[in-house]
Amino acid sequence: MTKKRRVEVFSAGCAVCEETIALVKSLACSSCEIEVLDMQLPDVSSRARALAIRSVPAVVIDGKLADCCAGRGPDAAALKAAGLGQLI
Repeated sequence: MTKKRRVEVFSAGCAVCEETIALVKSLACSSCEIEVLDMQLPDVSSRARALAIRSVPAVVIDGKLADCCAGRGPDAAALKAAGLGQLI
């Protein structure tokens, strides 16, 4: 049996997610097994939380969130610094 690299793409079905899926598929080789996961499904969103995914699209390779996908997503401190929650 040939070992495969597991590639998971967490998607919300938006245009940006579709572009990411196409990119991943274009870069994949015969050693890559790609799975597109729908964030609308409770078990998928639960797995995303466990992997510290904070925004989509996100790519996980062999169980590790790709560096390009880490650290994104809403951050309370950054939102407040931009003026959210402050009277004008």
